[in-house]
Amino acid sequence: MPSAPNVQCDTNNRCIMTIPLTAPNNKFSFLVEPFVNRNMRAHSQQCADAVLEAIPLIMRSIRKEMRSHRDSALSVPQFRALAFAGMNRGTTLSELAGHLGLRPPAASKIVDGLVESGLMDRQISHIDRRCICLALTSPGQTQLQRTRRMASECLAEMFVLLTATECEQITSVMLKLQDIFK
Repeated sequence: MPSAPNVQCDTNNRCIMTIPLTAPNNKFSFLVEPFVNRNMRAHSQQCADAVLEAIPLIMRSIRKEMRSHRDSALSVPQFRALAFAGMNRGTTLSELAGHLGLRPPAASKIVDGLVESGLMDRQISHIDRRCICLALTSPGQTQLQRTRRMASECLAEMFVLLTATECEQITSVMLKLQDIFK
């Protein structure tokens, strides 16, 4: 009687199934897509749908909180522009526009407001003098930190409703998502 089929998968989830045949030393091997991959796709689709549902709700709450604090002079697009320039030193207007999902003229208006407020500078690139790079000023870094802290405190208040385990799970997943989307 032949032994049971054997499935071995590599790190890329490519699997080979080997089925021993009745004749000695005869076996039949073929590449298979394990059932778990189909399950993983279904789970990843559910996850994608949940993220697409949750993100707008989260952003709406953050926007509402930012609007309610009149001492914060930043709009959400300005905050996103400051955050992107802060994390991507020497970014260009085109890169910022792509990040914000805007055309360069619209992104330029946001940058104009930040430059006029003294929160951001336009600098000539050291690599290509035709290119203008964006950089946060010291007040821009301070404003970014203050606005980020305010948004974080707002979210933390909402997360009080979660258990410690749920908070740990969300934190773990968010760190993984950062790695995926970097």
